[in-house]
Amino acid sequence: MSKKELKPAVDFPFGRENYILMLAGIVIIFIGFALMTGGGSADPTIWDPSIFSVRRITIAPILVIAGFIIEVLAILKKSKD
Repeated sequence: MSKKELKPAVDFPFGRENYILMLAGIVIIFIGFALMTGGGSADPTIWDPSIFSVRRITIAPILVIAGFIIEVLAILKKSKD
């Protein structure tokens, strides 16, 4: 018997592409949540309309949802390995 036959086969549930897609999805989710931050006021009696900026109510949620979709696709994608 050769040494190759004695090695136990490691069967990972995901391939390299799956892990890369998962990492990309996590990064996109993090960016989306980071874009939602801010807009608060130190004085609660002063109204700050910047909480309704396009970045916070449109772009950031789209990025977060896109990140979660990428995560689901990364899990469902069949590995070529």
